[in-house]
Parts: sequence; C-alpha cells; structure tokens
Amino acid sequence: MSKYLVETYYTCTFKVNHYLDDINETELKNLEKRDDGKFEVLDVKLDNRKTKSLDSNNKIIENKKVDAVVEKNQLASQNKDNIISSFNKSSEKSGKRFSMPDRRKGYIQKATIGDHKVYLHTGEYEDGKIGEIFIDTSKEGELVKALMNNFAIAISLGLQYGVPLDEFISAFVGTKFEPSGKVHGNDRILSASSILDYIFRELAISYQNREDLAHTPSIGGNDINSSEEPQSEDQNQLLKIVKDITSKGFVRNNYKKNLVDLSDVKISLKGKK
Repeated sequence: MSKYLVETYYTCTFKVNHYLDDINETELKNLEKRDDGKFEVLDVKLDNRKTKSLDSNNKIIENKKVDAVVEKNQLASQNKDNIISSFNKSSEKSGKRFSMPDRRKGYIQKATIGDHKVYLHTGEYEDGKIGEIFIDTSKEGELVKALMNNFAIAISLGLQYGVPLDEFISAFVGTKFEPSGKVHGNDRILSASSILDYIFRELAISYQNREDLAHTPSIGGNDINSSEEPQSEDQNQLLKIVKDITSKGFVRNNYKKNLVDLSDVKISLKGKK
C-alpha cells in the first residue's frame, strides 16, 4: 500500500503549427478553435514538487512542499531531452485509430436533390465529435451505390484516424456533378451542386457551425455564438444531461434550445384511493 504521493510541476513551452490556405482576420480568429494543429514542445522546466502523506485508504492526510532537487534552470539536459522527445512523439503519433463506441449517438437526414433521395447517417463519439458517416441513395445503379458506400467508409476511417472534418469540407464543398439542383427536406440547404457538396455542407453546418455554407439563417442560433448568460446549477446540470443523451449534429450545437427545465414539475405516483 502506497504511503506517499509525489506531485512534480513542470513549465512547458510549446508551439503549434497550422497550415492555412489564406491569411485573413477570420482565419486568425478561428485558430484557437481548430484541432488540426501540430504541437512541438520546445522547452520543459522543473518548478517544484509536493509530497502528500496518505492513510491506509489512500486519502491525503498531510501536504508538504519540497524544493525541487534540481534547480529550475538546471534540469539535466538528458532528462530534459527525453521529456521533450516523448512529448513530441506522442503529439506526432500516427496510425492510431480511435474506434467508435459500440452504442453511439448520431442522426439521419433525408433530403432530395433533383429527383434523387439521399439519406445521410452519422455516428458520434461520446463527446459529440463525428466519427463515421453512411450514405444511401435512390435511383442509382449498383455501381454508384457501391462507390458511395465505400466513399463513406473511407471518410469514416479518415475521421477515426484523426483527419479533421474541415479538411473534407474544404475538399468536397463546391464539387459539381449530377444529380444537382434544388434541395428539398433540409431546412438549412436550398441547393447543391452535387451529392458530395450537399453532404459536406450539412456536416459543416451541423458539426462545425459553418453558417457561411448555409442558405438560410439558424432560427435558434448555437451555443457557441450565443451570448454568455449566467446559468444556475440546476440549469448547468440539465444542460450536461442533454449533451450526454443528445446528438450534437442533430441539434446543430444548439443544446440550450432543447433544454427543458423540469425543476418545477412535480409528479405524483400515488394511486387514487
């Protein structure tokens, strides 16, 4: 049974590299929201250590600050290099697939492009991040259906291996081929130049808040762009429950619109005598 807990505090300096197609004010403001940056640790400094005495149940009974054995600016170069190397290797780790949970959230969007019906199915991780898509079409031959199914599998694998959704959106929004034209059944998209253009517009709006790709304004807005209003503890708890059980893509990031306050609702389970 462990008797002590030792906490070591480091100060880490790192940089993040982003590759952009254009430099403008909007792109620079959205850098903090992007998750496709490449991290590189530049320096690691040892600050201090704290020891905590534990009882038999591993509960803390005494805290004590201990001066670092090595001075802040004199961390052994070999250990420092090892720490930086391990950080950089972990950030550059490739080939790791983040498998989808067996039971997962998502939504189905039906729409018609011209005379062709398109069904878009999505699957999400626990945190609401999209991890897979399926595409079903009508009035298409077996060859086209097989190609669309395998295309969806390729996109899903890319998402699960860490390719940002933004990369697919940039690649496929605006592609032109038949069927194309007016879109019926989607309240945010009125026309599309191809099935792929429609699909990735829908994903961009639902998961990335890309209002610039929508043809109609959002009625309820979204939680990111909405003004910060003070929330009570009960409201925060209810909002957390809604996020846990609701598909992020289905509500299009507008969890608060779907939040129902049940704090004043009283249900009597007593039977009538």
